Parts: sequence; C-alpha cells; structure tokens
Amino acid sequence: MYIMIRYVSEEVEFAPLFLSSFALLAPHQLLEAEKFNLRFPDPSGIAETADKLRWYRYKKALLQREAAAWIGVDCSTYQSYETVGRDYYPREQMEKLADLFEVPVTELLDAYNLFLYQDQGRQIKERRAHLHLTQSQYAAQLGITPNHLGKWENNKVRVPKLAWEKYFR
Repeated sequence: MYIMIRYVSEEVEFAPLFLSSFALLAPHQLLEAEKFNLRFPDPSGIAETADKLRWYRYKKALLQREAAAWIGVDCSTYQSYETVGRDYYPREQMEKLADLFEVPVTELLDAYNLFLYQDQGRQIKERRAHLHLTQSQYAAQLGITPNHLGKWENNKVRVPKLAWEKYFR
C-alpha cells in the first residue's frame, strides 16, 4: 500500500493507493482456456496425456514456450506433447514436467504411457507367468515371434500402442 500526496491550494491531500499483482493467464486466447476448464473442471476426468499437460499448464499459468524451456525441448516439440493422438511421451521429459507441475509423473500419463513407465517388460512377463505359458507359447498366442516378445519383455523395444491395445489392455 502506498499513500498518494498532492498539494491543492497550499493544502496537502492524502489518498491510499493499492497495487495488486496477479498471474497472467497462459493461453493466448482466454476463451480457449475457459472452454477447456469447463470441459475438464479437474484432471481426474482426463484420459489423454495431451489434455492433462494442457490442464496442468493452464493451472500454473504457463505458456507452452515456458514449459518447453523448463524441460529443455523446442517449443514445437512441446506443442506436439499437447496434441491429442500422440502415442509416446519420453520418460525424462514427463518427469521434468511432473516436477514443474508439482504432481506425480503418474498423474500426467495416460494408460498406455503408464504401462510403459511402470516397466512394460515386467508386466508382460507377469502376465505370461500367470497364464503358465513359455515365451514361445505366449508369442504364438499373441501371433508374434518369440524374438519379438523377448525384446518387449527385456524392454529393448517399446510395445507399440496398437499392439498394447490389442494384447495388454
């Protein structure tokens, strides 16, 4: 708070002056953020990673370029993270974004990326063991080669999203 002082006809007048600060809204178009927030009042109803990232970025009142700078990627790369339909989100960038948004990384990930993040190989091995199948038997059941299944189980190759939806969802 400040006090404004002015002299009028050799008299001193005082008036309080209040300065307020507020965070600027991050989206370029306020209407875009309002529509988004009406659609998703909280992140629990959001299934797509892209929408979760947008929700948390809006909550922090950040621009896409600020989030991109935080995680060390180009702005266009970050923009692709907020594009619905993207399959894979790199673990390192998601951990940095979780840090920025002050949430667990698991809050940001959709079901497929959560599957990858929580060790796809271990989960596939556990499922195979639960079915009491050898690697060859399980591969035959899935319609893939044992070599390919072995790469998935050893985390040498990431399971594509379509394969995940077909076999492991």
